[in-house]
Amino acid sequence: MAKIATFDDWVDLFHEWQKDIGYDAKLLGDYQFEAKFGDLKTQEVEFGDYAGRRKWEGLREIPDQRIQDALLHLITYQGDTEFASVEQQRNLVDTAPTDYDLQSLAKVNREEMRHGFQMCYLLVNHFGTPGKIEAQKMMERRAYKKNRLLGAFNGDVNNWLDFFAYTQFVDRDGKYQLTMLSHSGFAPLARSMMAMLKEEYYHLLTGHTGLLRIVKAGKIPVEIVQKYMNKWIPMSVDLFGTDHSSTAHWAYVWGLKGRYDEAQGKEAADKERLNEAARALYVQEISGLVAALNKEIPADRPKLFIPDPKFRRGIGEYAGKPYSVRGDLLSPEAYERHLHEVLPGPEDEARLSAVFKERDWILPVERGSAS
Repeated sequence: MAKIATFDDWVDLFHEWQKDIGYDAKLLGDYQFEAKFGDLKTQEVEFGDYAGRRKWEGLREIPDQRIQDALLHLITYQGDTEFASVEQQRNLVDTAPTDYDLQSLAKVNREEMRHGFQMCYLLVNHFGTPGKIEAQKMMERRAYKKNRLLGAFNGDVNNWLDFFAYTQFVDRDGKYQLTMLSHSGFAPLARSMMAMLKEEYYHLLTGHTGLLRIVKAGKIPVEIVQKYMNKWIPMSVDLFGTDHSSTAHWAYVWGLKGRYDEAQGKEAADKERLNEAARALYVQEISGLVAALNKEIPADRPKLFIPDPKFRRGIGEYAGKPYSVRGDLLSPEAYERHLHEVLPGPEDEARLSAVFKERDWILPVERGSAS
């Protein structure tokens, strides 16, 4: 692949990527991919060692090479997740349960593409050769080749229940990441988050209302819905990073990435537990969403639950350890059997395929319930 010199060169790679992953151009319509920037909440760095100084508009204003490198890392990882999610969802087009859902999928995918487009705009236009290299590499990785940067974005999204669980839980982690970056001391990144967050809320709405419509219809067994939650929630929890993270610590000290509740934070940040604090807020939020789903499940049927935080973790102190969805420590052999019981498998896919043929497995969208 030819090396890029300008952002227009990267845009050519972007169009090649769309073709290579087999994305139907008709779903893009006349959508215009462009960089969008909102107003800053404040002109000053909000936290860390540079708090009170004017936010940086360009790389030359950033006083330390280490800060520049960390910023490049943050933007690259964020952009990589955006393109990966489109790759994960690209095969759902032909199985959309309704035209509304097809249009929702197209909107979600267009906006995820634009979010990646936005991050690559920053990389190419602000970071010189290193940024151009990272923007190019972003167009070369593929989720279905399992070489995207974060594990959750190499997983398969096989059906529409999968999709709704993904947008409910993985995209909700995205809301947290974008919000934390909206406080960045690098002004172009902070400005980028305004439009991205507005678009991300639709993605979350798609996931939650989709699961509500499924639960209300009552055609898919609750146990199977639970399996898809067991699949995506641990990966979403992992996306917040390791406990006692030095990377999160320095991103905060350097003013690059704030707390999720930075604007409301009245107490000094515990810089040794930044990831833990964000993860706790996330779990609290999804607990409320799962409770809302449970209200729609008849009393004589099982209720949905959030897997124990030790289950199927890929990072941290519980990484790779054989804990069950209820938090029990199992033998390696029992754990393997347990995974087959609590994660979606071929039998579940077959049951879902049969249900999907009936077309009444999901309720239609009520007028005014989504936009």
